[in-house]
Amino acid sequence: MTNQELEQNILKALEEIRPFLNSDGGDITLISIEDQKHVKVRLEGACTSCSLSISTLKAGVETTIKKYAPQIETVENIA
Repeated sequence: MTNQELEQNILKALEEIRPFLNSDGGDITLISIEDQKHVKVRLEGACTSCSLSISTLKAGVETTIKKYAPQIETVENIA
């Protein structure tokens, strides 16, 4: 998979999860993809102060990204 295809798949994953984040007053932005294995995102809005943001990142965001791009190993929030 090319870098561009990988980025498109990750953006599709973020679009799938975005409505859930928006409904709670939050959002998410893709920051970078490193070595086609590690994704950095920024949780925004209400997500920055939410006590469940770590759970959201692992259970929601990481799971959804891995569905679209199984080679991804880690998803990290950059504050």
